[in-house]
Amino acid sequence: MSTTLTHCQCKEMSEEEKFRLLGEIIEEYEKKENNLIQILHMAQAVFGFLPSEVQKFIAKEMDIPLSKVSGVITFYSFFSTEPKGEYTIRVCLGTACYVRGGKKIVERLKEILGIEVGETTKDLKFSLEVMRCIGACGLAPAIGINDKVYKQVNPDKLERILGKYE
Repeated sequence: MSTTLTHCQCKEMSEEEKFRLLGEIIEEYEKKENNLIQILHMAQAVFGFLPSEVQKFIAKEMDIPLSKVSGVITFYSFFSTEPKGEYTIRVCLGTACYVRGGKKIVERLKEILGIEVGETTKDLKFSLEVMRCIGACGLAPAIGINDKVYKQVNPDKLERILGKYE
C-alpha cells in the first residue's frame, strides 16, 4: 500500500479531494470486502467521521450493500457517524473512579460544556465520553483528554483543565 495515513491534514482538503483520496484508498485495498474495516479506518481519518455520503460512496465503489458498510460501522465503537470534537474527554467510571466521584465529574462537564455524554460541542471543540477504566485507579478519579490523563480530578478543577485546551 502506498497510501499511508497516520495523521491526516485533511481539514485543508476540499470534499472533492477527500472523496478522490478515498477512491484511491479503496483501489489500493483492491475493493476487497475483507479489507472493509481498514478502508473505514482510513475514511474516518480523512473525513473525521463516517457520514451517510461516505458510507454510500464506499458501498458503491466496493460494490457491496450499504447495509454491510453501515452494519460494520455501527458494530464497532471506534467508528463514528457524527463529527467528533478536536478534543475527546473521557471520564473514567471504573469502580475506583466512580466511588471517588466520577459521576460528579460527568455531571459538571455536562454543565460546563452544555452537552450530554456521547455528544460534541457545537464548535466541534470537545466530545464527551465515559469509559470503564483508564488504569489510574490509585489516583482516582481520572479523566483523559485525547492522550493526556488527569488524575485526582474533582469538579472544581475542570474549568482550569479545560482552559488549557481553549
